[in-house]
Amino acid sequence: MALKNLLIRDEKSTDYSAISEVTISAFEKMEISNHTEQFIIEALRSAKALTVSLVAEVDARIVGHISFSPVTMSDGTKDWYGLGPVSVHPEFQRQGIGKELIREGLSRLNDLKAKGCCLVGHPQYYRKFGFENVDGLIHEGVPPEVFFVLSFDGNIPQGHVVFHEGFNAN
Repeated sequence: MALKNLLIRDEKSTDYSAISEVTISAFEKMEISNHTEQFIIEALRSAKALTVSLVAEVDARIVGHISFSPVTMSDGTKDWYGLGPVSVHPEFQRQGIGKELIREGLSRLNDLKAKGCCLVGHPQYYRKFGFENVDGLIHEGVPPEVFFVLSFDGNIPQGHVVFHEGFNAN
């Protein structure tokens, strides 16, 4: 159930500290997290690698954020993006905000004529958006069951995917 007063929009420079706070809060209790997500977003932003960066607002309060950045495919395939990090403040989780951020972000990538999107994430969650585990494309050091791909044109790159170096920020 999505909130009636939910607004999804592009981030603005005045949102940066709120995005950081939401991201820290969202990942604070996640055992699988290295707790570097806010630094990743800052590094991607500094490198001008945030192709799509959206916030979720409820009653003028930023409660969620999602980012998409270019990835490199070893087979030379262009126009693929990585989703992440995506975060929703704990007080607002399980209300459909993450779903709306993902849907809007994927729609924006489609509008940019992207060929596809990949991510590292929870196996049960991302399948509902059409993401799947695929053979032939790997993300080094990431178990295949948590690496997901969504092709917009039916073609799946082969080889290795490398996320932007901003994902190494800590």
